Amino acid sequence: MATITDEIKESFRQGTALVKLIYINLAIFLLVKIVYVFFFLFISSSDVQFKAIFFQVRYLKYLMLPADLSELLYRPWSMISYMFLHWDFLHILFNVLALFWFGRIFLRYLAGRQLYTTYLLGGFSGAVLYLISYNVFPGLDTSNAQVLGASASVVAILLAISAYAPNYTVYLPLIGPVKIKYIAIVIVALDFIRVASDNAGGFIAHIGGAMYGYIFAFQLKKGRDIGMVFEKMANALSGLFKKGPRMKVSYKSGASKIDDMHYNKSKAENQKEIDRILDKIAKSGYDSLSKNEKETLFRMSNKS
Repeated sequence: MATITDEIKESFRQGTALVKLIYINLAIFLLVKIVYVFFFLFISSSDVQFKAIFFQVRYLKYLMLPADLSELLYRPWSMISYMFLHWDFLHILFNVLALFWFGRIFLRYLAGRQLYTTYLLGGFSGAVLYLISYNVFPGLDTSNAQVLGASASVVAILLAISAYAPNYTVYLPLIGPVKIKYIAIVIVALDFIRVASDNAGGFIAHIGGAMYGYIFAFQLKKGRDIGMVFEKMANALSGLFKKGPRMKVSYKSGASKIDDMHYNKSKAENQKEIDRILDKIAKSGYDSLSKNEKETLFRMSNKS
């Protein structure tokens, strides 16, 4: 058992930003379910559905994001905790699969730290739009309204990469090649339509995440990484809790911006070459590739 634990720790430590986000979501899901098992065993009732609802209403609510602002005052951490919290197995399954799929594309063009900030700020933006909507529109009732799940963060990642590299092509089963921008348009349109449903809060949060993802990519193309502001604030706050002498750190913003631009440009050029080779395979088969093209495909696939 210790060996398995060590392997998981090592996998997490060496994993990419995407792997770590997936691990965190899965770990919280498993922890919640384990706690619920003990709760289930000690509650004297034969009604399974009652036990699940009671557990969520009595305990899990402290991690969910409430629509009522007066409740939010007593659990402000829920603005963050809700985006890592899942209850249903299918809910976390689809979110983790979507996070893995779109996250891999995101990391082809952008850095891991940008995936972190997009996930967090996308989820936070979804929370803000959710709170505003429920406290402004009379058609939405704040009583007992709560939201949970990573969907807003995942949609933020999708919109960010679809706005940054709109012509990136994915191959869908039974459909074939589709540009990622069209996938993003369909998902956002469906989310907007489904606001008029019994899960209005969840779909509103998706739209909030989508808004951040698009703005992030739009600004990044202009050379401004709006996620850097959050990153510097987080680093400053974490520094307050570190023991030992405080060190003064000087940031060379111009140099780091140039490094980021070179990094993103290099990833984009590599991806264009991969796309060209994949198109050639689709048209003429793998045997049509030259020796250099095969070596390039092998080298780049091992990096991804």
